[in-house]
Amino acid sequence: MPTKFNSLFLLICLIYSSEMHGQKLHLDIVGTSEKETRVIDSLDYKKSFEDYSALSTEVYALKKLLTQIGYIESNLVNLSKVNDSSYMANFSLRTRYESIEIDHRGLVDKAILKLTGFLGKDNKLIIPIVYVETTLNAINTEIANRGNPFSTLIIKDIKKIDNKHLSGTLSISDPKPRTIDKFILKGYEKFPRSYIKRYLKIKEGQPFNLKTIREKTSAFNDLVFANQIREPEVLFTQDSTILYMYIDKVRSNTFDGFLGFGTNEETNKIEFDGYLDLNLTNNLNYGESLKLLYKSDENDQQTLDIKLSTPYILGSPIGLDLNLNIFKRDTSFVTVSQSAKLNYQINSRHVISAGVNSVNSSDLLDIPSALISDYKSVQYFGNYVFTKRQNYDLLFPINFVFDFKAGFGNRTYSMVDEQQYNLSLLTYKIFNLNDKNSIFGKLSSNYLISESFLENELPRFGGINSIRGFEENSLTANLFAVLNTEYRYKLNNSIFIHSVIDAAYFENQITNQKGKLYGFGFGFGLLSKAGLFRFNYTSGKTENQKFRLSDSKIHISLTARF
Repeated sequence: MPTKFNSLFLLICLIYSSEMHGQKLHLDIVGTSEKETRVIDSLDYKKSFEDYSALSTEVYALKKLLTQIGYIESNLVNLSKVNDSSYMANFSLRTRYESIEIDHRGLVDKAILKLTGFLGKDNKLIIPIVYVETTLNAINTEIANRGNPFSTLIIKDIKKIDNKHLSGTLSISDPKPRTIDKFILKGYEKFPRSYIKRYLKIKEGQPFNLKTIREKTSAFNDLVFANQIREPEVLFTQDSTILYMYIDKVRSNTFDGFLGFGTNEETNKIEFDGYLDLNLTNNLNYGESLKLLYKSDENDQQTLDIKLSTPYILGSPIGLDLNLNIFKRDTSFVTVSQSAKLNYQINSRHVISAGVNSVNSSDLLDIPSALISDYKSVQYFGNYVFTKRQNYDLLFPINFVFDFKAGFGNRTYSMVDEQQYNLSLLTYKIFNLNDKNSIFGKLSSNYLISESFLENELPRFGGINSIRGFEENSLTANLFAVLNTEYRYKLNNSIFIHSVIDAAYFENQITNQKGKLYGFGFGFGLLSKAGLFRFNYTSGKTENQKFRLSDSKIHISLTARF
């Protein structure tokens, strides 16, 4: 019997304990009038709680909310217990203010205040009460971005203007701005320091602005030989500001070559042509580049082109480019061109330059010709280049290029001195339709202006890097324009197929010839560990000529990065 009684007693205690533990607390909040109570109810505060701590937190959260919406004089009159599960909070709301006029006293840059949208034409900062907190936070964030990360905004001397409006004075707790005292490179410690100062335009002693720094360091990704691993970080000490930049060195050397073959119309034999293009970039950690191009094609033409680029000479904003080009056509002539130019990089995408180009051409024919003759020329030129990269795309890392060059000078041959002008343009753009589809368009042109012309001075075009379907450098003209187009479709991130639709217009005043050329075909590309392998099958025709498969060209190239 005692055992049954004890079990019954234990069961009753468990039930009672469970009910006590599961009991919730209820909260009612009222104002000093029916109107104030309606305002409080409209805020939709929480009314049921697990414990008193949560209930108390809700009461004081409501007090803060009332202040934010304009009841800055509101007061918690009483918080009392009605019974074991019910509490009552009494608030006095008083006046609801609509706005506050802040005397900023010129402590904050006017441009920052304009960003808030509350700066009037009379230079008064009038903020609706409901936006005061968010507006001050936005101002404070912008001040921090511009070099004062520890500033705190305070509104002092708050006074009534009338029953709806207030006035106050702005105060900044830490008005002293910060400057960049030191920067440290992580990941690629040998990154050329001249690029920090000249390319990114970040230097010690510069006012600290986190937003601007992030915008500038994003330009790392426009470099061929480096990219940014993560956004910069800042270490603040009592008397210094240290900027950490995280950079990774990228393999930027490239080896490019192609093999082409086609049928000779006269001999009906297969002929081969090709080239070697070696580009060495930043191997000495100065951002320098050396480019070597050797080309031998089916027209018994040979080209040797060497380019050396050295940016930011002796830490200055000026870079130097040197170029040597030797072109030989069978036993007709050989032309040696030398150029030097100084360039200034405005920012990561814009470069302007000016230089001089000297050409010396020698006639190799045993029998004198009126079209080919020894000549010398000196030309001065200006150049502008814009480049936009898309490094996220391994197949097509460059999205847009605009390269315009204009020059003037004199050419001398047979005791005749003539003034000449030269204009050239190279531009291309990738129009990304979606992740898999894109359209590529390229325009290249050259215009040589002179009273007379020699065969060995005319610009040459044709081939895989010009109008496809024609032999390499087989065409000459004093004026030509070539349009290359491709529709590209990515099968995946490493394989793509594309169409080839090319068109060209040219004028040759020596032969009094004008014409239009066309090239059609298809190709594909494959990105592997060895590099980018490309295959093109194209057929070219003149304006009044029919397509012949016997004239088709097959071009194979491989671009390896190391």
